[in-house]
Amino acid sequence: MNKGILTVGIILLSVIALVLINVLTNYSTGSELDYYLVKETTDAAMEDAIDISYLRTCGVYRLDKEKFVESFLYRFVDSVDTTRGYTIGFYDINEVPPKVSVKVDSLTALTFKANTGNGEEDIEGNISTSYDAILESKYLTDLPTEEGMQSKTSDACKAVKG
Repeated sequence: MNKGILTVGIILLSVIALVLINVLTNYSTGSELDYYLVKETTDAAMEDAIDISYLRTCGVYRLDKEKFVESFLYRFVDSVDTTRGYTIGFYDINEVPPKVSVKVDSLTALTFKANTGNGEEDIEGNISTSYDAILESKYLTDLPTEEGMQSKTSDACKAVKG
């Protein structure tokens, strides 16, 4: 009888260990995949949302907010895992200089039952990924071109240089 209970205990502990390892692996790889998904999507959406006509007129990079959000959502939905639920938040979008802050929360398969004073409550395991991006130019410009751009007197340019 003693060896039978010991065998059942070992099998039960191994099943619990496998479930725990599976949940933790899902959580850690999900976090890493979400980070790179948000990073690549944000960088690509920022490049899509640059206002080229404003750059030619004033010589300053400007980000179109609506175009950025639209491009981000289309790219994110196209690349996302459909087995989890996502909540996307845009916390800071600056047009000039181009800067965005994005936060993505994804629900995992991890759910806890917590006993609070009001009864039992479900607590879901969320993976929260925040990413801040600033658009930087890798291109060098020559001094006469920069001076020519700074001397522009358009009303739209004055509002930005202000």
